[in-house]
Amino acid sequence: MSTHPIPTQSPASSCHDCTYGAQVLDDGTTRFRVWAPSARLVELVIDELAFPMHRDQDGNHTLAIEVDPDTRYVYRTDGRQVPDPASRSQPGGVLGASMVVDPRDHVWQCNDWSGAPWHTAVICEVHVGAMGGFDTLCQALPRLAACGYTAIELMPIASFHGDRNWGYDGVLPYAPDASYGSIDSLKAMVDHAHRLGLSVILDVVYNHFGPVGNQLPDYAPEFFSADTHTPWGAAIDFRRPQVARYFIDNALMWINEYRIDGLRLDAVHAIQPQAFLEELGAAIRRTCLPRGRQVWLILENEHNNASLLRGDYNAQWNDDAHNVLHVMLTGEHEGYYADFAKNSTADLAKALAEGFVFQGQHDRRGISRGEPSQDLRPTSFVLFLQNHDQIGNRPLGERLTCLTSEADLRAAMVMVALSPMIPLFFMGEEWGCRTPFYYFTDYEGELAEKVRQGRREEFAHFSGFTDPERRELIPDPNALDTYAASIPRMDENERSWEWTRWLSGLLKLRNRFLSDRLENCCALGCEVLGDKAVYARWRLSDGHYWEIALNLSDKDVSLPRDSATRVIWIESQDAMDALDRGVLQAHTAAVLVRELEGERLLA
Repeated sequence: MSTHPIPTQSPASSCHDCTYGAQVLDDGTTRFRVWAPSARLVELVIDELAFPMHRDQDGNHTLAIEVDPDTRYVYRTDGRQVPDPASRSQPGGVLGASMVVDPRDHVWQCNDWSGAPWHTAVICEVHVGAMGGFDTLCQALPRLAACGYTAIELMPIASFHGDRNWGYDGVLPYAPDASYGSIDSLKAMVDHAHRLGLSVILDVVYNHFGPVGNQLPDYAPEFFSADTHTPWGAAIDFRRPQVARYFIDNALMWINEYRIDGLRLDAVHAIQPQAFLEELGAAIRRTCLPRGRQVWLILENEHNNASLLRGDYNAQWNDDAHNVLHVMLTGEHEGYYADFAKNSTADLAKALAEGFVFQGQHDRRGISRGEPSQDLRPTSFVLFLQNHDQIGNRPLGERLTCLTSEADLRAAMVMVALSPMIPLFFMGEEWGCRTPFYYFTDYEGELAEKVRQGRREEFAHFSGFTDPERRELIPDPNALDTYAASIPRMDENERSWEWTRWLSGLLKLRNRFLSDRLENCCALGCEVLGDKAVYARWRLSDGHYWEIALNLSDKDVSLPRDSATRVIWIESQDAMDALDRGVLQAHTAAVLVRELEGERLLA
């Protein structure tokens, strides 16, 4: 595995010395650097004045001159003007000029924040645009904290083409998209979150660039591997040290300059070789651990590489557990849900006891995926019922409130909220939101039509959308109405307020009695009680036992209890009498503790 030197900084600094881009230096100059190995001549252009840059043997073009902060600039590569691929700001969009930013200009208020332990995380995933931008999200933080969340996760904010996007089509990963607000408003939002005790996670996309605004192939085709392809085209070539440095610096910039507490890496199964992920994790740990920072690293990884979770990465989104719970709640069995439809109850028991369902066996496509995970702690897995993908990648963007019964949904949410895995919820779940969340973009012309038709063709093999007329009901991703309909809206009625009180009660119970006992928690197995019914057990760090029984079936099942267990939550309350008789009613969840002799977990 290759390594690259990590720039150093003082503990009080909020500036990372990035290798590429416009870096304001202590001597008053700004160093501009871009990797353009295929360009014969690269010039820095400011106000139509061109300054030749100096090329080294590796294809780096560098120039240090005095400029003011907020100076607009572009690079001219062999006569063609392009924005800086490491631009920290793009006020005019991804096709416009870049802007010099001095990260030291922002005055931080919460300077004693060093983060929180990973095992205390309770995450709410949000889309910044749908929340109204950085300023409006900042205003929502007290409500989210009061609900019991201890962290927010931002869907990607890197600059993308157009006025709206999920964020996974970003092309300039160093620059927060201008449609969400200013750099100062982002930093102020993070600052306010820290004052409220909330950690901030950022979703970053290192596996591809979006379809509009990525001009790297024109002057740095070596950035990509011509012999390796992904769903988005030629793969990014992480074997090249300049490419690895570009993304490692990006991660360190978010952590140091914006004081982001954690990164969630999108679809890392599309990043090869795996050695880059190991290098990235090690670089972040080397930089942050000596300064006492608690920085979280989270993966999305279809390959279920448990080995990464034994190293520098805290956890992985547990799509296996989500998929089997979704099958049990909805009865859906098409697409990847087919892998979890045949033995769903046993699969859920395996996920709760061991983490991954797929640990090396073949899936429906005949592909062997996954590695053994039973030795990992429960906190190595992020558990959820919904996220942007699992809602927005449905043809009609429905949430589970529209797909299953309220009784079953509440029972499953008890499992998510109170299992020793790390819980994640999608914005609006805290009030039982029924607003859809669609896939949306803002493209024009031929690309817009390709996205529109591609979206509909993607679902043509699903039973509900084989009819072309039925597929016409799938919203156009480029329509403004599609985006507007995705903004979560809370119905001002007693149901919404009661749901908010209910979930808040669950999360506060977790934060009070469970979170601080999870650092060395271990799973003790999960018993199948009947169809769609399981009984999972864990030993907490202090030796107490934590148990959850879940029954999503239409039939009651036997659940013998002894006097050593105490019920701390049952959903619904009407099921308590039956539980005292050793019966777990249908559509019910119960959380129990078995305390050490002579010690009390619940005061």
